[in-house]
Amino acid sequence: MPVTVRPATRADVPAILEIYNEAVEHTTASYDLAPVSLDSRLVWFDHKKADGWPVLVAEDGAGQVAGWATFGPYRDKAGYNATVEHSVYVRAGGRGAGVGRTLMGPLIQEARQRKLHIMLGVVDADNAGSIRFHEGFGFEVTGRLPQVGRKFGRWLDAVFLVLQLEPEA
Repeated sequence: MPVTVRPATRADVPAILEIYNEAVEHTTASYDLAPVSLDSRLVWFDHKKADGWPVLVAEDGAGQVAGWATFGPYRDKAGYNATVEHSVYVRAGGRGAGVGRTLMGPLIQEARQRKLHIMLGVVDADNAGSIRFHEGFGFEVTGRLPQVGRKFGRWLDAVFLVLQLEPEA
């Protein structure tokens, strides 16, 4: 089923929350240990919009949100202002079907239009599918932080993937 990408609205937040919380409960895509509330996700969305950061959704042919993507500041220091960290989440059952790819292209395009320099992804080191996904867009693995997270009773390594959006000045 074809999907279309559009800017998210506040009305999409319950679907964004459902996708996120499923990933929290069943995957290591997020190192959150417990589902987040609708109120907290509404605050998150409102802050994203107020600060001018994109939140995109992929909508399937039935009008359902099949995935979402965003980026925002990597760190809250002025020297990092050309670097963003992104997130892409796809509804369970739809992973590997191209929804993430459909979201990532416009997300990267948005970052380039903003003349950002680096897009960064932080991925669980055991998530080979996500690493391959990122590499397919030109991201390079640039580092591994051993045992920085703990979930499902085990220590987790985080891998940093970097995409240079524009050539060095």
